[in-house]
Amino acid sequence: MPDHDPARPTLADVAAKAGVSASTASLAFSGSGPVAEATRERVLAAARELHYAGPDPRARSLRRGRSGIIGVVLEERVREAFRDPIQIAQFDGLSEEIGHIDAALLILAAAGPAQPLAGVKAMPAQVVHPVTVEDAPIDAAVLFGCTPRLNDSIATLRNRGLPIVAIEGFPADEVLLIDQDNRDATERGARHLQQLGHTKVAIITLPLDAAHHRGLVTDELLAISSSATALQRLEGARAVFPDAVAYAAAGSYVDEGRRAAREILSVPEDERPTAIIAQSDLLAVGVIRAAEELGIAIPEQLSVIGFDGVRVDGLWPYELTTLEQPAYEKGRAAGRAIVAMLRGEQAEAVAFTSVLRVGNTTAVPGVSAR
Repeated sequence: MPDHDPARPTLADVAAKAGVSASTASLAFSGSGPVAEATRERVLAAARELHYAGPDPRARSLRRGRSGIIGVVLEERVREAFRDPIQIAQFDGLSEEIGHIDAALLILAAAGPAQPLAGVKAMPAQVVHPVTVEDAPIDAAVLFGCTPRLNDSIATLRNRGLPIVAIEGFPADEVLLIDQDNRDATERGARHLQQLGHTKVAIITLPLDAAHHRGLVTDELLAISSSATALQRLEGARAVFPDAVAYAAAGSYVDEGRRAAREILSVPEDERPTAIIAQSDLLAVGVIRAAEELGIAIPEQLSVIGFDGVRVDGLWPYELTTLEQPAYEKGRAAGRAIVAMLRGEQAEAVAFTSVLRVGNTTAVPGVSAR
């Protein structure tokens, strides 16, 4: 049996067993000082014998005054975030930049309950993560979008005095915004449809509210909606087609696009729209799948436009008309801002522009684009 107290061993215990000073033992673990290899091996052997795993990272954080952790605050469940290629690309870009300061990412759930809407089905309530923005040991936070839940998080983070960066959302005090032209980009896509001759257009939106209600977008739903991205894209589409019917999806998924499109398209042919504007590429793919199931030809009978510019496997022979956004660069911009703020430097807000990429899913009504 090891000759140490049953309580958690300390670095001092290891130093005593190895016959060295506590400072020498610390240098042996950190590798940051001139310690002979034989001494280092003796210290590590003593640590193994005492079942000592190494210096407590919490104590090291206290000495440095930082945890080395950046919080990423999401509204949706983590499993949902990682089904979205845009979120993944933003995570990738963010990770790339904060890697320069040897920091780690901690994913946190946004605070605040969802607001119910009578008569409209909402997604099941998410389980609150045990680590929250109130108590997470983080040095700064990056918000993915701004909604009522994230507004609650912003207030908490402000009270903690932490640097805050938001990727998209509405402007807020003490929050650096990494934005993109959601409204203007969607309007460009809608103008493309208008120039092709479309007049009967429908819209499928991203979730508009914290509860992710799905269905027809009503005045009541808009009144409780605060998803900046979805609202800005809806505004852009309706700047061109003010009377366009809109349906809210419960998430940016192919199945949600298919569900909404089947509802939109399951009407007499003379009542169907000739084009659908989907607020993400995954929703647009769902529209195409629904059209195929209903025997509606793309783009002869229905034009489809998405938003994101992501690669979607299995879409051949279609090349989606879409607004391509720089998601990876948005993540990098957020990371650069966080790094600058933690260094006490000035960080600048950035606004990105999306590019209309015309594929073969849009055409003059009744005419093939292939």
